[in-house]
Amino acid sequence: MYNQTNLAVAEEQDIVFRFPDVDASADFSKEDMEDDIDGLHLSFPRAKIAGGGTTVFELPSDDASKPEHVGKLEGVILFHHPVNGYWVGDSADEDNAPLCTSMDGKTGYGEPGGACAQCYLNRFGSSEDGRGKACKNQRCLYLLRDGEFMPIQLYLPPTSLKAFSQFMNIAFLRRNRASYGSVVELTLHREEKPKPHAVVDFRKVRDFVGVELAQAKAYSNAFRNQTKKMLEERVQIIKDQQDDGCDYDGFGKKGKNGGFVIQDGVSADEDLGELPL
Repeated sequence: MYNQTNLAVAEEQDIVFRFPDVDASADFSKEDMEDDIDGLHLSFPRAKIAGGGTTVFELPSDDASKPEHVGKLEGVILFHHPVNGYWVGDSADEDNAPLCTSMDGKTGYGEPGGACAQCYLNRFGSSEDGRGKACKNQRCLYLLRDGEFMPIQLYLPPTSLKAFSQFMNIAFLRRNRASYGSVVELTLHREEKPKPHAVVDFRKVRDFVGVELAQAKAYSNAFRNQTKKMLEERVQIIKDQQDDGCDYDGFGKKGKNGGFVIQDGVSADEDLGELPL
């Protein structure tokens, strides 16, 4: 009854989530785009959470000097995974890759590397101020907005991980639903301690049912498999760099637009204090 009611409301309000159309019926097919993307470093658009407690998300725009600022993000969480990174001092900026990085929050590569659960840098009290962790625990979200072709990549800072965990438990896990099964809304609120910062708030907008749910599942599963493969290739690159006898500055090479090159023609963004995925 709930699903029927939810679907009826969506149809009455003409709410239909537009997933990417990559077949021949779209305005531009994959074949049409092949020449345009050949040799380019592709990357996910990155949503940033500004420092100082600012309660707006910063998004890239057509003019790189004028980013877009929005008060909320709405879409479908196609995939999410933990990521860890360790920097020394003030080196966590756009030009410095972490000394140690983990693509799954379990195994780190670099210095010191190894199992994250046993790492002394992943313990509270190991940070320079003695309160937090020296290793920065984050969660990477891939949020697909209505009508867009590529998802937005958002790194949740440590201060927003608890809110995300609570939201996932209540909105999805307790109802036996996957994260792609609903449209969600992300906003920010300001907190003052220990210093001004913004925390992400989450809200379920509506559930997918019927055809929409089938589309969401198919697209999310395909994206999830491709992203996991990309991350596995990234780990292998790091392993190869460690084993070839050469010294590397961090663990990444940045593309022209700040994207981290995964392989020829594929990259993902690198940003302030975030992992080069």
